[in-house]
Amino acid sequence: MEAAYIPTEKMPERLILASASPRRRVLIESLGLRIPVEIVSSDADETTPDEWLPAKVVEQLAVRKAGAVRDRFLKEGRIQSPSVIVGADTIVVLDGDKLGKPADAGEAAAMLKRLQGRPHEVFTGVAVIDLQSGRTRGESRVTRVHMKPLDEGRIERYIASGEPMDKAGSYGIQGLGAVLVDRIEGCYFNVVGLPVSLLAELLADFGVETI
Repeated sequence: MEAAYIPTEKMPERLILASASPRRRVLIESLGLRIPVEIVSSDADETTPDEWLPAKVVEQLAVRKAGAVRDRFLKEGRIQSPSVIVGADTIVVLDGDKLGKPADAGEAAAMLKRLQGRPHEVFTGVAVIDLQSGRTRGESRVTRVHMKPLDEGRIERYIASGEPMDKAGSYGIQGLGAVLVDRIEGCYFNVVGLPVSLLAELLADFGVETI
């Protein structure tokens, strides 16, 4: 069992979300934080070795994204305000294949044709880094998603909406994609892209109170 962390630095005065995702921003705001939230897009390299298991992929990428933002702040000398940085990464896994965001409409269609009528897993990793000390924690969650059978016409209409193009696995459960899903086993917010219960636990370890 991990020993309880006794903070030696000041309690965070702000949270920096290393993501431009509007979905993650909304979920962060739903936590009822008592500190301001700053959005900073991460430009971290997202390539990973093929042999990494899904949980390791999302955990390491979440750490990498948050770490890239920390490096930028350190380089610019912006460490005066005690802060925590949150990074996250989501992938869809089917038959052992990791499905990220589609490159184009054709790839989105191919993904949805594979996913339709079958269960798959959604993995999301979350990392929290203390800006000043660099202390880091990262964990992940997995949710099993059962998708409805879909004909080509429905897939084409969904792609035409534009929603799949910035989503791992080419669908968004929080939007129009909700009608494509039959049921889930696990955390809904994990599929959206940020398991808020896990994040609240990690933030508490850094002295950040949630509602």
